[in-house]
Amino acid sequence: MEELNNNKKQISRRKILPILGGGLLIPLFGFGNVISEKSTESSNEEYKILLRKDGTTVKVKASTLKNSKAVKKNISNNSFYNWLKNKF
Repeated sequence: MEELNNNKKQISRRKILPILGGGLLIPLFGFGNVISEKSTESSNEEYKILLRKDGTTVKVKASTLKNSKAVKKNISNNSFYNWLKNKF
């Protein structure tokens, strides 16, 4: 019986830790960093800067603005200021 137990290889912590450490380094090599064609196309698009209701600015694609529908085209200054007021 003792001979059978001696033939089995036991895995110690010293043998497991390098394997785990090596597995954690795999993402650092950068496998699968493929540049997609969509990212190169989007860099060529034109963006417009718009104002949101809370006063912050947002970059929006110009093509999206062309396809959008305006709710009100001409508004007065008072209605614009009321729209910008914080209602919190």
